[in-house]
Amino acid sequence: MHRRALPRMTYRGPAVLTLLCVVGCVLLSGCGRGAHADTALKAKPNEPPVVQAAVLTIRPTSWPTIVRTQGSLIADEVAIVGAKVAGRVNEVNFDLGDAVRAQAVLATFDQEDFKLEVSLAEAQMLQARAALGLGPRDPLESLDPESAPPVREAKAMWDETRTRVARVRQLQLHARNTVTQEEYDQAVAAEGAADARHAAAINAVREKIALINVRASELRQAQQRLSDTVIHAPFEGLVQERHVAHGSFLQLGDPIGTLVRTGVVRFHGTMPERHAHRLALGQKVVLKIEGMAQPREVTVTRISPTVEEMSRSLAFEALVPNGDGALRTGLFVEAAVVVDSEAQSLIIPRSAIMEFAGAEKVWKIVDGVAKEQVVQTARHDQRVVEIIGGLAAGDSILADAVQGRVARIEPIGRPAADTPAPGGVEPVEAAGGEELDTTSEVSVPALVPHDRAVAR
Repeated sequence: MHRRALPRMTYRGPAVLTLLCVVGCVLLSGCGRGAHADTALKAKPNEPPVVQAAVLTIRPTSWPTIVRTQGSLIADEVAIVGAKVAGRVNEVNFDLGDAVRAQAVLATFDQEDFKLEVSLAEAQMLQARAALGLGPRDPLESLDPESAPPVREAKAMWDETRTRVARVRQLQLHARNTVTQEEYDQAVAAEGAADARHAAAINAVREKIALINVRASELRQAQQRLSDTVIHAPFEGLVQERHVAHGSFLQLGDPIGTLVRTGVVRFHGTMPERHAHRLALGQKVVLKIEGMAQPREVTVTRISPTVEEMSRSLAFEALVPNGDGALRTGLFVEAAVVVDSEAQSLIIPRSAIMEFAGAEKVWKIVDGVAKEQVVQTARHDQRVVEIIGGLAAGDSILADAVQGRVARIEPIGRPAADTPAPGGVEPVEAAGGEELDTTSEVSVPALVPHDRAVAR
């Protein structure tokens, strides 16, 4: 048995040895090829692909700063027409919605009592004039107190006493003991009394002249009260409300109707406190009125001097022409106030921006290669977006974010001045006429004043 096993061992030994040598060579050759492949990859990195795309170069562009606010239309004038006298209403000549002219008769009171007052005042004035000898039509200014009958009588008595005193003095000088001292004293006293009566007569006449003026004022007052029984419209407008009816008894000051003037209406709005310092007279305001298809452009005409403490806002007004009467007071209005018409911003078309995971990004061209760039935006228009962070003037970005990828960009397109705007819209033009500089066929459309993005 020992002799038979020995030949088999001798036969298999060389074969096993040969197999081990082959496996070792294969392993050695494989390791050599792997090292060679790594070296080749490091020596020749993958180049980014080349992509042709429209590129937009960002430059500062005029974009007015606009503050949006809300308000309503109010009448230019509102008057609650009231009664100037107490009395019963005889006629009412207006109703809700009526258009009335200036000085048109709105209502009339019962006038009998007021006519009696006028008659009484006239009689009292005639009595006062007759006391001085004046007729109903004689002018009071022509009356001289010295020529009044009571004054002329007093003056005659005064002249008589003065003559008597002069005679007594003369007798005392030429004929002694013909006039006693007592008689002389009596003559002098009589002269003084006559002088006083003359002065009193003049004062009495002046008092009666003043009384005539009082009676004349009373007559004018009675006539005015009679005139106030007819109530006139203070201005041309529309009747907003009627408060009385025929037969109503009104006290002094009771309202009879409310009249509004709407040929010109006012937009009453408020400006937030943080923007109050930027509000000024003459600034442009674009109004979007509820129920009206076309916005209206007006200017700020009045500004309140104080900020309201409760709302922390500044009230202002703008006059809105309403000659056709199409605007009604009380309508809700959205307004855009241009607080800075010379403001400049960095703006890009909406097509150049994309949103992902809550972040807004653009494809920025850096050394000819497109890379993602996070940006911060502010105002948004229907076609453009304002950039306040992430980009600077002179940066280039892809005009269409859909084409964005990490690649070397080869700009295509014509110069910006020859580039047609999409949809037949003119290229962007702000208040100063400045255009965006583009290097592609994508241009930013013109800004519409009312649709511009605003700072709230």
